[in-house]
Amino acid sequence: MSFDKEIKRILSESPQIINDDLIIEVYKYQYRFNPVYKEYADAIHKKPSRIGRVEDIPFLPISFYKNHVIKTLNESVDFSREIQFYSSGTTSANRSTHFVADPEFYKIRSQQIFEQYYGSLKDVVIIAVLPSYEENPSSSLIFMMKHFIEQTEHESSGFYAFDIPKIKSILKELSADTKKVIVWGVSYALLDWAERETESYGSVIFLETGGMKGRRKELTRAELHQQLCTGFGVSSIHSEYGMTELLSQAYSIGEGVYKFPSGFIPILREINDPFGRILTGSGGLNTIDLANIDACCFIETQDVGRIHEEKFEILGRIDSSDLRGCNLLYV
Repeated sequence: MSFDKEIKRILSESPQIINDDLIIEVYKYQYRFNPVYKEYADAIHKKPSRIGRVEDIPFLPISFYKNHVIKTLNESVDFSREIQFYSSGTTSANRSTHFVADPEFYKIRSQQIFEQYYGSLKDVVIIAVLPSYEENPSSSLIFMMKHFIEQTEHESSGFYAFDIPKIKSILKELSADTKKVIVWGVSYALLDWAERETESYGSVIFLETGGMKGRRKELTRAELHQQLCTGFGVSSIHSEYGMTELLSQAYSIGEGVYKFPSGFIPILREINDPFGRILTGSGGLNTIDLANIDACCFIETQDVGRIHEEKFEILGRIDSSDLRGCNLLYV
């Protein structure tokens, strides 16, 4: 079995065997077969001979996805089935592109992570307050949601954009259903709805995907969740953390922090020094995402975070970093 397929098998079947030695082997594999990553690692003097610990591995700045083709070109990787995901930037010039060699693996990976948090999709109804797949097929979130909606096999699961009267009618019909109901939407749209709402939805899970992204005044996550809780009459708000450049997601199920899924490891760096690591407090967020074996597993994001043992918290964005996320798709 080729190395890339072995990593995918481990993520799907044996995540408990992931350790530092395996992560370093992934680095060596991508250094060898990913031309852009190799060039970057060489430029900052991070060749394999200088890597003795996971902490020594170089993290590719996420901005490289805007102007480089990030692919790990081992001959065993078949890009003939490739799909391309684009970030939802404000112009084509600042959109990242993720070349996904194995779309079916992305479906498997994202479903496996989701079900670790929420149980089988067969027991869930998803109300997506998002643009439809037909409108935005190049969005990784929309692609994932289309797969999830299909897997629920429920007639009420679907994309509802911002048709609040229709959504409210569906939620009323579902109030007697035994399935778990998740309203999954961009934060701006959910907040706009919550500010007009007069009813309570105590049994519904509201799951948001990020901040305001330039659509309206930015709020801290705590402020956003408080306003959503008040508007919808619920005790907590759930969150999803993901991005175009990664294939894994993390979820916060109402407590404000995200639990690491297997094979997804956040590491903190100094905000003003991308090569300085920190162990406590807050800092820039680097991510190891082994599901990105066909692209780059080691990404320096522009998020600011804090790590709590097996969980992490997102505090905001580094100053001057791009507005990101599917909130930019909402009109």
